[in-house]
Amino acid sequence: MSIQTDREKALELLKEYNQTESLVNHGLAVSGVMSHFAGLEGEDPEYWGLVGLLHDLDYEKYPDQHCVKVVEILTANGYDQAFINSIVSHGYGICSEVEPTHQMEKILYAIDELTGLITACAYMRPSKSVNDLEVKSVKKKFKTTSFAAGVNREVVTKGAEMAGYSLDDLMKETILGMRAVADDIGLGSNEA
Repeated sequence: MSIQTDREKALELLKEYNQTESLVNHGLAVSGVMSHFAGLEGEDPEYWGLVGLLHDLDYEKYPDQHCVKVVEILTANGYDQAFINSIVSHGYGICSEVEPTHQMEKILYAIDELTGLITACAYMRPSKSVNDLEVKSVKKKFKTTSFAAGVNREVVTKGAEMAGYSLDDLMKETILGMRAVADDIGLGSNEA
C-alpha cells in the first residue's frame, strides 16, 4: 500500500502540522464529505477522502503560506504531483492560482467552506449534531451573512456551479457526508 492510500499515516501527518482540535475535525469532516461525493461520482472514496483530509495541512503552522507550504510538505512525504495539485487547487483565487479542473477538485473547492457553515449550524442546534440538521436550516444561515461570517459564500456558490450541483443538492450531500463521520468530528448524536 502506497503512502497516498495510507489513511493512518495521512492522519498522523495532519496532526503533526495541526494541533488545534477544530482544524483536525475540519480535515476529518472534509474527508468524510469527499468520500461521500466520490461514491456519488463513481470514484475512489479512499483517495478523495485523503485529499479532503490533507487539504488544509499547512493552514495552522503556515497560515500566510497556505496552499504554498503544503507542496513542500507533501512532496517530502512521498505524495505525487496530481495529489498535491488537487489540494492546492482548493485555494483557487484566494491563495492559489491552480484552478480546479477535475471533478474531485471542483467538489473540494465547493464543500471546504460549506463544511464550516454546516459545523456552525450544528453547534447552534440543541442536539449539537448534524444528524438532525436539514438543508432548509443551512440555507437560512447561508443567507444570513453575519452568521459564520468567515465562510465565503461566493466560493460555495461558485464551487457548486463548477461542480454541476445546485446549492440545495450540494448542501444535502455535504450534510450526508458529514453525518457519516459525525461521531469522529464531535457532531454525532448525543443520545444514548
